[in-house]
Amino acid sequence: MPTQTEAFLADMLPRQTAAERAIHDGDPEPRAALWSQADPVSLFGAWLPIRTGWAEVGEAFKRVAAQFADSSDYRFEVVAAGASGDLAYTIGFEHNTVSINGRPTTYTLRATHVYRRENGEWKIVHRHADRPPDEPGTGETLTVTHSR
Repeated sequence: MPTQTEAFLADMLPRQTAAERAIHDGDPEPRAALWSQADPVSLFGAWLPIRTGWAEVGEAFKRVAAQFADSSDYRFEVVAAGASGDLAYTIGFEHNTVSINGRPTTYTLRATHVYRRENGEWKIVHRHADRPPDEPGTGETLTVTHSR
C-alpha cells in the first residue's frame, strides 16, 4: 500500500507536469485549474513580484503564459516531498527548454509548492521559484507590471 506521500505524488505530479508544459506553450488554463481559487493563495514567481489572492495569481498566470511558447522539454525533478492529511509540499528543480518572448532558452528553477486538499482534490496554494545560485542567467526576462 502506498504511503500518503507516494499517493499524493502519483496523483498530482502527472497533472502538474502537464499543466506546466501547457503554460510554457502559452496556455495558462491547465495551471489555473490545478490551483485553489479559495484564499489564501500566493505566488512568489521567479520573474514576478509577489502575488497574493486568486485574482492576482490568476492574472499573473495569463501574463506569464503570453510570453512563453514552444516548450520542448519540461521536467520537474523532485528533491523532497511530503503529504499528511490535507496538506502536502514538493521541493525540486524545474528544467525547461522554451522560447521566452520569441527567443529560445534553457533554464533551471528551484521550485517549492504547497498543496491543500479541497473536496478530495489536491490544489496548489503556494509557489516559490527562483534561479539556483549557480545557474547562469539566460539574459531573458519576462515583461512584468509591478503593481505593488
